[in-house]
Amino acid sequence: MDIQESQWWGVIGELLDRSHLWRPEDLGGVLDGAAAELGLAMTVYLVDHEQRSLRPLAVPGRPTPGPEPIDGTPAGQAFTLVESVAGADRRWAPMVNGTDRLGVLEVRLPAGTHQDERLARACETVAGLVGHLVTTTNPRGDHLHLVRRSTAMTAGAELLWPLLPPLTVSVADFAVAAVLEPCYDVGGDAFDYTVDARRPQFAVLDGTGRGMRAGLAAAVALSCIRAARRAGGDLLGQARAADEELMRQFPDARFATAVLAELDLDTGVLRYVNAGHPPPLVQRAGKIVDTLTGGRRRPLGIEGPAATYGEVTLSPGDRLLLYTDGVTEARDATGRQFGAERLADTVEKHVTEGLPLPEALRRLSHAVLEHQAGPPADDLTLLLVEWSSAAAHRTVPPTTRADDQAA
Repeated sequence: MDIQESQWWGVIGELLDRSHLWRPEDLGGVLDGAAAELGLAMTVYLVDHEQRSLRPLAVPGRPTPGPEPIDGTPAGQAFTLVESVAGADRRWAPMVNGTDRLGVLEVRLPAGTHQDERLARACETVAGLVGHLVTTTNPRGDHLHLVRRSTAMTAGAELLWPLLPPLTVSVADFAVAAVLEPCYDVGGDAFDYTVDARRPQFAVLDGTGRGMRAGLAAAVALSCIRAARRAGGDLLGQARAADEELMRQFPDARFATAVLAELDLDTGVLRYVNAGHPPPLVQRAGKIVDTLTGGRRRPLGIEGPAATYGEVTLSPGDRLLLYTDGVTEARDATGRQFGAERLADTVEKHVTEGLPLPEALRRLSHAVLEHQAGPPADDLTLLLVEWSSAAAHRTVPPTTRADDQAA
């Protein structure tokens, strides 16, 4: 059995038409109803915040399946590798919004369906549309947020998550991925980036303490960095703006550590400012080749002498890792820290396997979490940048990669 291209357009058209006025809980049923016209059954699976399982949206009239583990399942393979996976009677298609991995689409096929590249392309197109619709539908209510949660989120985490950009973004010649843990109880950690033009910027920061006050300090610092950047301020100016507002808002001397960095894609020069934060790492040809110890100044919110930039020249293919001290200071049951050396070794293991950048980072963050005895004692944030077109293309489905490379 072959499904004609015009029939797929019917599914896409109904989704778009119905999406204007639907409630968040309508998405799964509308999609499955449109797919039924082609003899298909479709289920949307959203990744949970801890990135360990894929959780289904309910479809009226049929039982809701249980979550699918990411590790060791066909659905998880489609998610981790950002590529379609075919089974005997179904296909799993990766669901991204741009390049941010949101989950997968399960497409159950009629008996005798011929699974070829056209079918893969059609399933990936529908999955991509659903990814965009999930993103635009999210703000309408709580339903899609709750599907992705395995437990309640603290008020501090509710404050910070809406302020953060997507966990993954890629453009033509580089990719950025981030992870923030514990995802339901994060307090003072945050990250940011901008990929405009030829001078992308990246930031990771850590508000002192835990809970809501740490989250407030991180939110103030993040907002000041963005406001100064969007007003044309350089990295040093962004840091000064955060200093001034933190001192104004928190007379108890609450502060935040941070790294702010800017990469010139025409020259390869990376300029950075380190405000009392762990030093970033540079990976080249699979090995950690540099620890960036320059550009030091006091933490944001503490007055100090004028700062200067740190500077290093990167090459295409290099990776830059920014992280908070919750990574290196994570302790096992014996009190042994994860440490900078173990971090470098783990980066070399997971970021050299040809995986999509966000998947390499997911595995790296889980290695840190698995090292710990019990819940994390501190927030941990990782932000990984890879300067290469190959890294960017690994974050989109294969048929999209082929179209881009042909263009």
